[in-house]
Amino acid sequence: QVQLQESGPGLVKPSQTLSLTCTVSGGSITNGYAWNWIRQPPGKGLEWIGYITYSGNTYYSPSLKSRTSISRDTSKNQFSLRLSSVTPEDTAVYYCARGDGAVGMDYWGKGTLVTVSS
Repeated sequence: QVQLQESGPGLVKPSQTLSLTCTVSGGSITNGYAWNWIRQPPGKGLEWIGYITYSGNTYYSPSLKSRTSISRDTSKNQFSLRLSSVTPEDTAVYYCARGDGAVGMDYWGKGTLVTVSS
């Protein structure tokens, strides 16, 4: 059973960089699939941020691309999100998820709330 767990600060100040890590267990991030970050602002729908593939390639949402970086640490079986120059509009529950091209996102973390506020 694949499990994903997000971790990182729950509060970030405006203009700073949001950093989150997703720890994966039950499967290797180098053994297929795309490893995604998705967020849901309060009262709004899900927004896809980007992903890193099992081979290390990255793809980002055009609307967030200039501020987003996704990386991985294969030794720890983790992948990470960095979102720079945050504003209160970046306040959201952030999820990591495994993407299977055939079926979409099949495993999700529980999500972590990140609030951008001074």
